[in-house]
Amino acid sequence: MLHTKIQPPNGSKKVRTIEMHTGGEPLRIILDGFPEIPGKTILEKRAWCRENLDFLRTTLMWEPRGHRDMYGAIITEPVTEDGDFGVIFLHNEGYSTMCGHAIIALARFAVDSGLKDLSAANREIRIDTPAGRVTATVHTNEHDTVVQSSFFNVPSFVLIEDESLDIKGLGRVHFDVAFGGAFYAFVDAQELGLDLNAGNVSTLTEAGMKIKKAVMANFNIIHPEDPELGFLYGTIFTSMPFDYKHHSRHVCIFANGQLDRSATGTGVSARAAILSGKKEMAEGSTITIESITGTTMDVSISGNTMVDEYPAVIPRVSGSAFYTGTSEFWIDPNDPLGQGFFLY
Repeated sequence: MLHTKIQPPNGSKKVRTIEMHTGGEPLRIILDGFPEIPGKTILEKRAWCRENLDFLRTTLMWEPRGHRDMYGAIITEPVTEDGDFGVIFLHNEGYSTMCGHAIIALARFAVDSGLKDLSAANREIRIDTPAGRVTATVHTNEHDTVVQSSFFNVPSFVLIEDESLDIKGLGRVHFDVAFGGAFYAFVDAQELGLDLNAGNVSTLTEAGMKIKKAVMANFNIIHPEDPELGFLYGTIFTSMPFDYKHHSRHVCIFANGQLDRSATGTGVSARAAILSGKKEMAEGSTITIESITGTTMDVSISGNTMVDEYPAVIPRVSGSAFYTGTSEFWIDPNDPLGQGFFLY
């Protein structure tokens, strides 16, 4: 074994992380190295982070420490009286409002790290997110190892139904826009002749970004209760499943051309709202949605509610997360690429 005595260069900043993935989608959980983030709400903390610490996001998400499809999470103190912790989500473009694959991983991490004591009377993990309160639960095997996490998401609803646009290179594109913690345009991939397989990543990414930009240019995406949630996060292509036992397949293109390796927790939540509105999914029913990697998430409708004037569902999403390692990153002040770079 090779032993080295290499130490961080003088003046370097250290950031320690836990590395995980849910359904193939990475999650880099920042343990330390970030200063305290002020704010009375997670949205305020998110805004402060964006205005004052964005160099740390690019440092950890972009190359050479990350890559185009890296995803991250900063754990904060809770902003509610009964919250266990808060979270700020990071990606290649900025800061998302909600992330299901991250919640599934964070729930396991919270239990394994002792952040949440499951011997307590209340075994729910109460997480304050930019989109609101999300309540998670872990499910263990006979060895008390977490094998799955589930969470009740924020109310999910359909904002735009049965619309279409002519998009150069794609033709007439039909879509719905729905919210599951973030807004997505949902498009039937088969109508466009797109195959949702791993060999088609570049084509799907390009098409997804074209659709996202076209919808943003022609429609106002407004959340009726919070203006900061009112933006189109991405495009989700749907198709028949590759495995007949599943309901459908999702491929989500979000942020600045990121492709989600998982089925997308916020995406399956928004899809449940669409299916409910079309009378194709009822309260209490569960469907399994597969990803481009073949991994799955389950989503069920646990209840119905309203978001302002919009009928909404309360989704419950389940999936499995795994550890891939730990990291200690050094940020050398003399490194000209120390704060990251991104090749489009």
